[in-house]
Amino acid sequence: MKLQLIDIIIILAYLLSMLVIGWTLRKRARLNKENYLLGGKSLPWYMLGLSNAGDMFDISGTMWLVSLCFVYGMKSIWIPWLWPVFNQVFMMMYLSKWLRRSNATTGAEWLETRFGKEGTGVRASHNIVVVFALLSCLGFMAYGFVGLGKFVEIFVPWKYVAPYVPFHVSAEYVPHFYGVVFTLFAMFYAVIGGMHSIVLGDVIKYAIMTIACVSVGVIAMIHLKGQQVNVPKGWINPFFGWRLNLDWTGITADANKKIQSDDYSLFGLFFMMMLFKGVFASLAGPAPNYDMQKILSTRSPEEASKMSGFVSIILMPVRYTLVIGLTVLGLLYFNQIHPQIQGTNGTDFETILPATINTFLPAGLMGLVLTGLFGAFMGTFSGTLNAAQAYIVNDIYLKYINPEASNKKIISMNYIAGVGVVIIGIGLGCFIKDVNTILQWIVSGLYGGYIASNMLKWHWWRFNARGFFWGMLAGIVPAIALAVLKSLNILKGLDLYYWIVIFILSLTGSILGSYTAPPTDEAVLKSFYKTIRPWGFWKPVHQKVVEEDAMFAGNKNFKLNMFNVVLGIIGQLCLTILPMYVVLQMKLPLLITITILLVVLFILKKTWWNRLNEY
Repeated sequence: MKLQLIDIIIILAYLLSMLVIGWTLRKRARLNKENYLLGGKSLPWYMLGLSNAGDMFDISGTMWLVSLCFVYGMKSIWIPWLWPVFNQVFMMMYLSKWLRRSNATTGAEWLETRFGKEGTGVRASHNIVVVFALLSCLGFMAYGFVGLGKFVEIFVPWKYVAPYVPFHVSAEYVPHFYGVVFTLFAMFYAVIGGMHSIVLGDVIKYAIMTIACVSVGVIAMIHLKGQQVNVPKGWINPFFGWRLNLDWTGITADANKKIQSDDYSLFGLFFMMMLFKGVFASLAGPAPNYDMQKILSTRSPEEASKMSGFVSIILMPVRYTLVIGLTVLGLLYFNQIHPQIQGTNGTDFETILPATINTFLPAGLMGLVLTGLFGAFMGTFSGTLNAAQAYIVNDIYLKYINPEASNKKIISMNYIAGVGVVIIGIGLGCFIKDVNTILQWIVSGLYGGYIASNMLKWHWWRFNARGFFWGMLAGIVPAIALAVLKSLNILKGLDLYYWIVIFILSLTGSILGSYTAPPTDEAVLKSFYKTIRPWGFWKPVHQKVVEEDAMFAGNKNFKLNMFNVVLGIIGQLCLTILPMYVVLQMKLPLLITITILLVVLFILKKTWWNRLNEY
């Protein structure tokens, strides 16, 4: 164990400060439901942006990104499109404004603005989105839990801890034990302090992470000076053809096995599937998790757009400075860290991040990096927990069980829901093999069932509550079946390739379901169209609105929004690859990237920032 006293003090001081924040802000959180779940919609956009970026800066995802960067090099910048990461650009340009105009508390409550409050279809649509939200939240909690356990085990070998634990823990479940310990800290400040404590904790964590990431990048540059990384041909080229053509033979043979097991060899096909899925997923808007809750917590629709745009600017450069820094150290000294990353089935590339930190960072800085990464887990976990609580309390308890509950009962129910969700999330985490397994299912399986219904709800007037229900059901059931069949080895291959089947089933359910019921009530449709002001297939509703209000102007910004989206994605890619060129000291590509980024920012200042108040 390389942790020194100074490292342990830094980590313990951070954990203690999180408990203090939760306890200090508990009174403010108890004022009312909106204060607890959304921070009273009084927090500035830049703080919510820092918090949202912090929630996305998680241990499991960062371990995954380092493993990708090590194996795939600069081409790894494309693989996060699996989420897709560029959905933040769609939200920045227009969707965050559309969502925030509803003034809702959760995604399920938002449906009332689109489909109304009465009817069996409305109730069914409400229930299905709550089910999806809870599945999504539990999946992300299990995902974070798995990564944390693998991370801590390298720094705190069980032999040092076992004498102080009054019960036996088998080697297989040591990571889960560590996961439970840190989960309890996250649960305390999230459940007690609500959104206020989550945001403040995330801002502190982001400041720590920024210092840590820049320090790791500088250390990597110092070690790289006068040396070269031993990588296959094409590793430093971000562009690709139909095939990946990365051959690690003679360097690290297990990397070839990972490429084969990831099923990314036909990279051109993989990229097209990612892009196809990513565009539809982005058009659907944010999934009902911490990202949506942060948007709903902003003070205005304009601030919601600013917050979503701010996330990419502050997340990508800092996170990828850490990713490329640890990758360079791992490549330079692979033989030195190899014993730490050997698993039962060969090299476990997901453990390169903790192994590299454990080997190369000096005392003090190691404590800072670990604190930031532990905080990253706690931030992601607490943000996801807050979203799950919102759905249980707002959309189940208050809607069906106790609509007249007092403020005291609502807060108590939030506490109970938080503890219950954590217990279930931990239980699920114990059954997950690795980070990539749960990640692939969430982004390709579960979200495949979400996209069709949620894309149509924004853009097609004839889409109704029954269509939403059947579309979601026709997607969620196959997604769960996919997870079960793959766990039984009946189905094999990348989850992304099954996404298109799930999407088509969901789209079919959405359309057929819509035409088995009358259109949504006209008054609801007109109110939604005037309030949210979407573009899309809304002509019949637009005509009725204009008949009542001849001065009303529809949203004609589709082309401008899509132009800004393309520019935004280019800018986001530049922000991603820029720190990689800095650490690798590739001067000409860095200069080109900076030039492209400045041009993009200049244009977006005129076409987006200056027009935030328009539609």
